[in-house]
Amino acid sequence: MKSPNASPMTHQPLGTAAVLLAAGAASRMGGQPKCLLQLDGISLIERQIMALQAVGITHIVVVLGHYAAAIAAAVQHLPVQIVHNPHPDEGQASSLRHGLAACQATERPGLETFYIGLADLPLIGPAEITALLAAHQQRPTHCQFTQPLVDGLPGNPVVFTEKVRQDLLQATGDWGGRQWQKAHADQVYRWPTPNPHYRIDLDSPEDLQAFTLRTGRALHWPAPGQA
Repeated sequence: MKSPNASPMTHQPLGTAAVLLAAGAASRMGGQPKCLLQLDGISLIERQIMALQAVGITHIVVVLGHYAAAIAAAVQHLPVQIVHNPHPDEGQASSLRHGLAACQATERPGLETFYIGLADLPLIGPAEITALLAAHQQRPTHCQFTQPLVDGLPGNPVVFTEKVRQDLLQATGDWGGRQWQKAHADQVYRWPTPNPHYRIDLDSPEDLQAFTLRTGRALHWPAPGQA
């Protein structure tokens, strides 16, 4: 299966690990795993994994919680590390720590950059990932955390350094990326970009309708029994 929107990349982000968060209950979506929504016949989580591979990131951790069996089945053919959060209702910060801990447990020499994405972002492809990593490399020297800023509003995914990972691993409760940014506002590079793809996410059936109206493309749930 070819990566959607893949294009030749000369930049190989060696030393970068990716964590995709896919542990949520998706209660506003009627209790269905959002990352299994399909765009052009490929689930959103598969699209993101293949996009990461297309830009040279091979150390990919997927954090599962709710719907773990269904999501794991959908990505079993891809070379990713599956991590289970036994308490996904504790919040996204809990899943993030599990993902970052897995990176630590399998750490490779030179691993220094951490890409954190939500597994249900529909339009994050190789171009968006490459641009974000390039922005992080060109950030002000005192900054440790890079987040896209679209029309003055924060977007996803985000990228940060080993220092931030260590801080987050030592945190507890619901203290995660947002709290780190508030506590270290002077170390956050809010990268301005006109690309709206960093701001498009899916939380409710209304968001699916809005996505189609905005892009002219439809998202579909997998057929019953389809992995």
